[in-house]
Amino acid sequence: MRAKLSYAITAAVLVVYFILVGSRGVMLIRSGTLLTVTFGIAVLILPVIGLWFLWKNTQFVRRANALAAELDAEGGLPVDELKRTPGGRIDRDSADEVFARRKAETEAAPDDWRSWFRLAVAYHDARDTPRARRAMQRAITLHQASR
Repeated sequence: MRAKLSYAITAAVLVVYFILVGSRGVMLIRSGTLLTVTFGIAVLILPVIGLWFLWKNTQFVRRANALAAELDAEGGLPVDELKRTPGGRIDRDSADEVFARRKAETEAAPDDWRSWFRLAVAYHDARDTPRARRAMQRAITLHQASR
């Protein structure tokens, strides 16, 4: 619940920021000189890119959460079996061990969205966010294809 609230607040702040930046772009365009119109158009592009990025991330999070809920209903969510340091950080060797198992599962069943979901969690636990996102996107794509 806390993560959803944080995401909603961040998204709302970004939307307000995009509106403010967009209004500045419109003001520059209304000035009417070649230089200000050019800057105004450039300034308007930034909120468009930002809104697109926010929309894509929101879709990704919603789809990943839907997969997590479905996997949870099936009883297939990965169990947190990672060892932790006294400070609460994940032990690197433990994360590597779990990752190796998840990777082997995924290689054995490359068309199963569930194995890709669990691999994404293992990548996340190993602090490899780019690969975690790619693995989760693959899980989402496979899940949508199976529908």
